Amino acid sequence: MYGNDFITTGIPTARLSVGMGSAVWTLVSLILAVVGCFLVYFLFVKKNIKTDSKFLKWLKDFLNFDTMLIESILKIAYIFVVIFITLGSFSLISVSFLSFIVTLVFGNLIARIIYELILITVMIWKNTAEIKKNLK
Repeated sequence: MYGNDFITTGIPTARLSVGMGSAVWTLVSLILAVVGCFLVYFLFVKKNIKTDSKFLKWLKDFLNFDTMLIESILKIAYIFVVIFITLGSFSLISVSFLSFIVTLVFGNLIARIIYELILITVMIWKNTAEIKKNLK
């Protein structure tokens, strides 16, 4: 009786239908992505936009990677990590006051050094872009 219920409920057919729907949507997504890619490239990236619209200028700079978001993301991530390390170090007071102080001081110091090393890469990019702009 249980074996026949599995066959007659249509569960394998339903799974096949869901799988086919997913495959069709993946194919449609791929085609739309290719068409969208070419449209965006030829309308915004390659074409020189001479407009007073701040949004279109920002969009062109964004799509050409003239505007970088990584600097803002890094600043937010740094603040998050420092607050997390500082608050997390207070959980070590019950274990050892020395471990609390070491984590509080050196944890934040290490976070700052790592942040600055990553930020140096961004600053090198900005300086190189500025030199390139001045040479044109």
